[in-house]
Amino acid sequence: MTGEMRGAEAESTRPGSEEQVPLYEEFIYCCGAATQVLKCGPWKDLLETESKTLPRLLFLIIPGNPGLAGYYRTFIRALYHGLNRRYPVWVVSHAGHCKPPNGMGMTEDTDIKELEDVFGLHGQIEHKLDFLRKNVPKDMKLVLIGHSIGCYITLEMMKRASEFQVLRSVLLFPTIERMAQSPQGKLLTPVLCKLRYILYMPVYLLSFLPERVKTSMVRFVLRGLKYPDEASIVTSLNLFSVDCVANVLYMASQEMMKVVERDSTTIKQNLKKLIFYYGVADNWCPQQYFEEIKMDFPDGDIRLCEKGIRHAFVLDASREVAAMITDWLQDILTRL
Repeated sequence: MTGEMRGAEAESTRPGSEEQVPLYEEFIYCCGAATQVLKCGPWKDLLETESKTLPRLLFLIIPGNPGLAGYYRTFIRALYHGLNRRYPVWVVSHAGHCKPPNGMGMTEDTDIKELEDVFGLHGQIEHKLDFLRKNVPKDMKLVLIGHSIGCYITLEMMKRASEFQVLRSVLLFPTIERMAQSPQGKLLTPVLCKLRYILYMPVYLLSFLPERVKTSMVRFVLRGLKYPDEASIVTSLNLFSVDCVANVLYMASQEMMKVVERDSTTIKQNLKKLIFYYGVADNWCPQQYFEEIKMDFPDGDIRLCEKGIRHAFVLDASREVAAMITDWLQDILTRL
């Protein structure tokens, strides 16, 4: 695995709260695919950190789709601050969803074939496991935070790699079953599975527009948000890249076909480690799914949002969700 450190940022976000939070951005090859990693905290490399200064716990965010790490920039800063800056908070993009910097290709130029289908759903799961194995000490305790399809990936990670010391997994707006049958799935499945190639040409043509025009287009699309997150606007510019969009849509098409039955066995085996958070008006995982899983697992920590937070919470509610998670996890944090 090779990497390119993009340097530390120390941007002021809110005076007296998340001000001067250290955030490091890396572009690396993981499983041979371009991957963006954002790291909050002073720990740039956990494998090289001396044991006496090594944190006891790592928070790792597994994103939704599009799996662009930049969408979670405000979220990880807020979460890191809410944790009193005691633990690193990282987010790793999905393979091939980020636009790599100049001089770096979407895939690594090597004769070694690391993974057959790294951009597919199965490949994205193995991609996250490979990232952990190559970047995190084996005895490091973990809190996994999955969002949307990231929740499905998180459950699969727990099933496939029981050697990881996962203390808790937080599953936000979890698309872990019947995606094609959800209201949004019924609408988009035909497009994603049969017509997605038609979208490539418009994206290719739009990619030649000046950056300011692209930014204006993103702002127009997000005009319904009262306080859109500026990080989301900048990150959305990646979606003017045909390569990124192709990988995003390919993964989404597999989600529609493969995310069918809820993995109740894995949930039952890890129930005490799981926190589910469903939306009231979520067209990807409707309230009916919440009611059914709540009935099947009455002793589980399964919550229904009462604050009107949207499925894509990173667009305008990152700080609110980060504050809730910090509160939910006080029991394990006090025991460390």
